[in-house]
Amino acid sequence: MSRKKNKIRVFVADDHAILRSGLRMLINAQGDMEVVGEAEDGEETVRRVRGLRPDVSIIDITMPKAGGLKVIGELTRKSPETRVLVLTMHSEPAYLRTALSAGALGYVLKKSVDADLLSAIRAVHVGKTYVDSELAEYLVRDALERSTHVLPQTRDIPLSSRELQVLQMVAEGFSSRQIAGQIFVSTKTVETYRARIAEKLGLKSRAELVQYALESGLLSTDKLSLPKHTSSHRRRRASGKVK
Repeated sequence: MSRKKNKIRVFVADDHAILRSGLRMLINAQGDMEVVGEAEDGEETVRRVRGLRPDVSIIDITMPKAGGLKVIGELTRKSPETRVLVLTMHSEPAYLRTALSAGALGYVLKKSVDADLLSAIRAVHVGKTYVDSELAEYLVRDALERSTHVLPQTRDIPLSSRELQVLQMVAEGFSSRQIAGQIFVSTKTVETYRARIAEKLGLKSRAELVQYALESGLLSTDKLSLPKHTSSHRRRRASGKVK
């Protein structure tokens, strides 16, 4: 019997081809693991993982078409035998907390790649949770803070429905350009929404927006679903009409 069958089968999802190539070389150089597939966006990731059924799927949070947080939820429901490991540049605790809540077992920062990533793959494969050492302390601190903190309710947020949509997508890791493409408005319009949101909420940084979105329930896992592209959306984009 070939020992290759005993290798950890890994899927890599990231929108940067150079990073995927580097990860493929790193992983395939290990005697106990191999890359069995890749994807550059969220929708492709869900489709290919469901077909390939890898042991571990490495997911970036910020990806085109469907963000990583949405993908985690989809994979947890549709491919439960695949363990999810997040590899991201986002070091905000809110992302970590939401990713774990969505079903991820591991969370590694891209600057900690190489040894940490390989250890994370092996740990996640056997069902253990692996969190980047830089973020581990946040889990303890967050648990203590949340035990006495009253979270705001979504109904109390002073934002319009469109502003809430933009805030959720910002918190999920999408850039203004990616948001513009998904809600069929210009990038400048998205920037206007973001400025208006920040002014209304008194927030300045993306980290503050993410924290607010999480505490308001906007990043709860029941709100994370793949986007639906309807024919009316396509017609609106083709005609150049936006709202």
